[in-house]
Amino acid sequence: MKNIAAIFLLLLLLAKVHAQVKQVRPNIVFIMADDLGYGELGCYGQQKIKTPNIDRLAAQGKLFTQFYANPVCAPTRCSLLTGKDLAHSYIRDNYEMKGFDFTDEGEYGQLPLPANTITLPHLLHANGYTTALIGKWGLGNINTTGTPRKQGFDYFFGYLDQKQAHNYYPTHLWRNEEKVALTNKWFSPHQALQGDASNAGAYEKYRGSVFACDTIANDAIQFIKTHKDKPFFLEFSPTLPHVSLQVTDEALKKYAGVFSDTPFTAQNGNYLPNYTPRATYAAMITLLDDYVGRLMATLHETGLDNNTLVIFTSDNGAAMPGTGGADTKFFNSNGSLRGYKGDVYEGAIREPFIACWPGKIQAAATSNHVAAIWDMLPTFCSLLNISLSVDGAGGDVQINGISLLPELLGDTAQQKQHEYLYWENHSYNGGEQAVRWGKWKAVRQQAHKDADAPVELYDLENDISEQHNVALQNPIIVEKMRAFMKARELSHMNEWNFEYKSK
Repeated sequence: MKNIAAIFLLLLLLAKVHAQVKQVRPNIVFIMADDLGYGELGCYGQQKIKTPNIDRLAAQGKLFTQFYANPVCAPTRCSLLTGKDLAHSYIRDNYEMKGFDFTDEGEYGQLPLPANTITLPHLLHANGYTTALIGKWGLGNINTTGTPRKQGFDYFFGYLDQKQAHNYYPTHLWRNEEKVALTNKWFSPHQALQGDASNAGAYEKYRGSVFACDTIANDAIQFIKTHKDKPFFLEFSPTLPHVSLQVTDEALKKYAGVFSDTPFTAQNGNYLPNYTPRATYAAMITLLDDYVGRLMATLHETGLDNNTLVIFTSDNGAAMPGTGGADTKFFNSNGSLRGYKGDVYEGAIREPFIACWPGKIQAAATSNHVAAIWDMLPTFCSLLNISLSVDGAGGDVQINGISLLPELLGDTAQQKQHEYLYWENHSYNGGEQAVRWGKWKAVRQQAHKDADAPVELYDLENDISEQHNVALQNPIIVEKMRAFMKARELSHMNEWNFEYKSK
């Protein structure tokens, strides 16, 4: 009996050691919304749209108030994977290969990541993680160097070409390098209403039978179930709430009759017509919230919730009011922040960011730490004790990010700070640049056209809405910011200007 008891005790100790070993190799679920504004979640002050699951995630974890993405989709996704800011990143805008052809035959994709790019999934895969991206890619199409599996992901399912994602009822998605046909007939995601605007039936032609994001969410849940026994990294990037305004009938029921609505007819080809645009937009965000709830429930059901770091954020701010019929002014989508998607003002780049890891990250916590999407690569590598170098793949990883791990885990005294953050965008306002240095934020527009374009200056500590340009009162700081911007312009901005002029 003593021997049996000793063996039993040994087995218990081994099980405990095994559990501890598993605990130091946590799973990572990174959820990236698409065009979700800073103010579109209940936990960030939204009053009209319901997001109970994401609000619960915030209550169970840490909510950041000063987290930044890039002005538009592809650069944010590139910075996530490479740890580089827009002074150093290869992809600095949504550059379309061969222009905006929305037919299936015109699925050329965006500028691809180059071969031998050292990416976050490369690093994780090399350290025993199964890596998956389920949702929107936008960093290179089939038969280029920029497909997900050539950039470190073991598995991909979703939209390769982000302009195809303007339609939630596409004819197909992609699983790795293979087309997955859906039972939807092709129609352009940019067309005006044909028919009586007051007749709800006239809008039925702008939908199909399979809502792509439902399919994508189901695939993400299945991935978690299938890979529950080994460490994984899952980037879940549904296209909600990016327009066109399309949602399932079931999701729309939650907002039936809630808002006074005027049909959107898209007479200028501005995405697709919609009979109840406000209700649809709200339903799209609540559907995104439903997906988050389902993912969290799956982690709980599989016993992974306590060993999984879950992060929720967005790739850029909400679109300008009226884009595709989205009434982002009515919903106060970017809160008190100035600007919308594509700008370099706060409304375009300051994003929701929530991190949850039960037992590791303090619940119901708020952080004012200034962080950015390019901090994710070093954060995850620090979490997993991964050295930022890859043998035979170009040497050391050159990054601009700083690990957020101390801030996430409550060791704020050890958290390093950014000296500055930098943004640019080439297809808006004649070329834009912005720098954040401490409390100061500098903005310059028309940078391609005018080498001496004026620099605006804002004190974010006292003017989060960027309403008071204090450049004249702070000439020394303005010149510091101007020099900073010009140094980065000379390094690469003009070559990108050429790319956009030749588009």
